[in-house]
Amino acid sequence: MARLGPDRARPAVGRARLPLGSHHVRVPGAETAPPAPAASGGQGAAGFARLFVAAYLSAGRGDEPKLAAYYPSAADLQLDGVSGRHRGEQLTVVRLRQTDTPVWSVTVAARVTGAQPTATPSTQPSASSSPSAAADAVRYFQVSVATAPGAGGTTAYTALALPAELAAPERAKTPELVYGAMHPALPTDPRTQAVTSFLTAYLTRAGAQLDRYLAPGTRLTAPSPAPYSGIAVDQLAAEGEAGGELVVSVPGDGTTLHLLVTLRATGQDGVRLPLAYALTLKARAGRWKIASLDGAPSITSPNPAPTASGAPGPATAPAA
Repeated sequence: MARLGPDRARPAVGRARLPLGSHHVRVPGAETAPPAPAASGGQGAAGFARLFVAAYLSAGRGDEPKLAAYYPSAADLQLDGVSGRHRGEQLTVVRLRQTDTPVWSVTVAARVTGAQPTATPSTQPSASSSPSAAADAVRYFQVSVATAPGAGGTTAYTALALPAELAAPERAKTPELVYGAMHPALPTDPRTQAVTSFLTAYLTRAGAQLDRYLAPGTRLTAPSPAPYSGIAVDQLAAEGEAGGELVVSVPGDGTTLHLLVTLRATGQDGVRLPLAYALTLKARAGRWKIASLDGAPSITSPNPAPTASGAPGPATAPAA
C-alpha cells in the first residue's frame, strides 16, 4: 500500500480502490428549517466543505472516523502522520458552483501550518521553497458535496470524494478606472482641502462635526472609537484628469467629481498605515462637499451604449 511519510504536508490515502459513499451525512447541530429550493443548498455545501477540509488537513493516524463523518468511505482509509501536526487556518471559500442538481463543487483556500519541509543535500532551498515560505503558502482544495432532503425539513450533505488540491485561481486583470494619473495632493487644491478635512473628522474624531463636510442629503457614520490620531493625504487622482494640472477653483454648484485618494493614517501606537478612499465630491457654494464614500473605485464602461442627451435608453423587454 502506498503511503505518504509523516513529514508530508497533508494526510495520505493508503488504499488504491476507494468506492464512493452513497450515504447522506447530516451536519451535526443543524437546526430545523423549512424546505428550500435546491440552489439554496450552496451556502450549506460551502460550510460543509470548509469543515471537511479543516478535518482533512489535521487528520493523521487514527482520524479515519473523523473524516468518515464527511466522506463515509474514509472509514476504509489508512492515514499516515501524527494527528493535529498540520492545521488549516483562515479557511475561505473562493469558488462555488453547481455541477449537477444536487451536487456542488466547492474550492476552499487554506493557510496550512505545521508544514516544514526539510532541505536535502541535493536540493538548494530557494526563496519560494524555504520552510517559512512553505508555512505561509495558501493552498486550494476542491471538494464535491452532494445535497439531499434531511429529516424535519433540513438539508443533508455528504462528500463524494476526498479533497483535490488545485492551483491558485488566476488573478483577474485590473479594469480601467475613470481616474487620471495619481499626483501629489497639493495643499492649495480645493479637493485636497475638502478630503483632508473630511477624512480627519471621519478617522480621528469619531465623526465629530462630520456633517459640515457632507453634501446635503448625505449621511455617513464614522468608525468609533476613532482609530487614528492623525492623517496626511498624499496623492489623488481625479475623474477625467490627465494629472499634473494646477487646480485652484471650484466649478458651479451641482458639479460632481469622482476622486481616488491615498493617505497615511497614524495609529494610536504611532505606526502609519497607508489607506485609499474612493469618494464622490459635489460642488456647493464655492466648496467641494463629500457626496458619498464609494464602495469601490469607479471603472470605465467597456462598451457604453450611445444614448442621445435627454433621450430614454433602450427599452427592456419584460421577463417571460
